[in-house]
Amino acid sequence: MLNAFLERNLARVLIFAAILAIFVYGMTAAMLGTILPELSDRFRLTPSQNGAIAFAQALGLMIASVGVGPLLDTEGDKVGLTLGLACILLALLLLPKAKSYGSIVILLFVLGVGGGIVVTGANALVSGVSTAHRAAALNLVNLFFGLGGLATPFISANLFGRNWVRLCYTVASLTAATLVIHAVTPMPAPVGASGFIFTQIGPILGRPLLFLLGFFLFLYVACEVGVWNWLPRHLIAQGIPESRALNILSLGFALGLLVGRVGVSPILIRVPAIEVTLAASVAMAVTTFLMLRTSKPAVAAALVFITGLSMAPVFPTALAITGTAFPQMTGTAIGFVVTCGWAGLAVSSRIIGAIAGGDPLRLKKALLLIPAFSVLMIVLNLAIRPAVQ
Repeated sequence: MLNAFLERNLARVLIFAAILAIFVYGMTAAMLGTILPELSDRFRLTPSQNGAIAFAQALGLMIASVGVGPLLDTEGDKVGLTLGLACILLALLLLPKAKSYGSIVILLFVLGVGGGIVVTGANALVSGVSTAHRAAALNLVNLFFGLGGLATPFISANLFGRNWVRLCYTVASLTAATLVIHAVTPMPAPVGASGFIFTQIGPILGRPLLFLLGFFLFLYVACEVGVWNWLPRHLIAQGIPESRALNILSLGFALGLLVGRVGVSPILIRVPAIEVTLAASVAMAVTTFLMLRTSKPAVAAALVFITGLSMAPVFPTALAITGTAFPQMTGTAIGFVVTCGWAGLAVSSRIIGAIAGGDPLRLKKALLLIPAFSVLMIVLNLAIRPAVQ
């Protein structure tokens, strides 16, 4: 009876499995920021060591994303997703038992590897089973990344009293349940044998479109991370109280991302994905520029919310464009483009911090990098357009 149900509703079951995986990834993506204060106190970590831990996680994301594509295409999505979830589970179970700074670095690297595999595999899975409405489905699924990211700090602060050990074991339990679901769920077979796949990698990497899409996502992630990491400091420098600045980030930007992905899904059923990303890029350029020009809390909150709405469809819709453009090597192509996005995550704050130095007044100028990158996204969108229409 279970097999008959799965056969009749396979697409829905697979999308549900992908939603669980993306939700778990969202929770782990917010894990470091949530537990780092307690880890720093327990192991007496310096700011440079904190940075090294964060870099280890980002490095794991990048390596896994670029390396898992061929695995997905040769062995299937199930192998990749179960491997990624197993890495996350292992890291979360061992992290509370860590005895040193070095072990934390290794475990956060493993957590990053698992996250990189999961986010690439889940998006590739949805891309493959939702060809008719790929962009809408990917936006809906990636909505749960934001929910997972909100859930981790909320649970920690309101249910566990910032007990990071209980938080790790709770997220590990959810990861284990998700791993079991993926292990028993039938998933599409790989596109072909390994020999066939690897003869296709050269031609895929030889298409300029793949690099244009990768650079587009690099710019976008750099913009989004720039807002997440630097907006509160910018608002505080404009005279806005810290608590108000943090609420503007969470209830403004994060909520805008969530609402935007819900709202854009039905639009993408009727409007081409390339048009949506162009409109989003234009809106990003305008709203991020205006966001940096105001010191009034109410105006800043409104502009930050609209910025979140503008950014919401870009990441999943860019992956949808990639999946459509590379139907035979979807996992490899999506893995490459996602890796370019993680590169934006790795360098964004470093660039902004280097420009700003320690001067709050220079931070405002440094953050102009965000609308500038948004303008470059418009140019790239126009360059990509002929190849995807």
